[in-house]
Amino acid sequence: MSSMPDSTHLSDSVADRVRRSFDAQSMMKTLGASLEHLAPGTCRITAPILPGSRQQQGFAHAALTFALGDSASGYAALTLMPDDSEVVTTEMKINLLAPAQGDRLVAEGRVIKPGRRLLVTQATVWAEAGGERRQVAVLLGSMMPVPL
Repeated sequence: MSSMPDSTHLSDSVADRVRRSFDAQSMMKTLGASLEHLAPGTCRITAPILPGSRQQQGFAHAALTFALGDSASGYAALTLMPDDSEVVTTEMKINLLAPAQGDRLVAEGRVIKPGRRLLVTQATVWAEAGGERRQVAVLLGSMMPVPL
């Protein structure tokens, strides 16, 4: 895996495998998250900012922001993995840029550098409200392929 695929189309078998993995995550179910878009090396996940996901000032808790960004990065990486592999996060850094005010969060993950042992990923998280979008976080991390 020395470079990103040129294609913007994800095969049905890869998309199904990624969706099955996402559907198996109880955390994403708890957060009300949805897997909205997949392409080779990219993924978009959204989640409502539910009353149980807020911090004391009413904003989305940073844990929600982190969980969505981490998962979007991981599933972006999984789109590039062979059928007999999954990925796990080995490192993830987050910069919180603004309070996450709004109705929902949108996390878009992408693979920056695919590798055989590590994939470097990045995610951007936005808060949406009333048709407007505000960037609230950026994450940078590494994913490690693991055999199934």
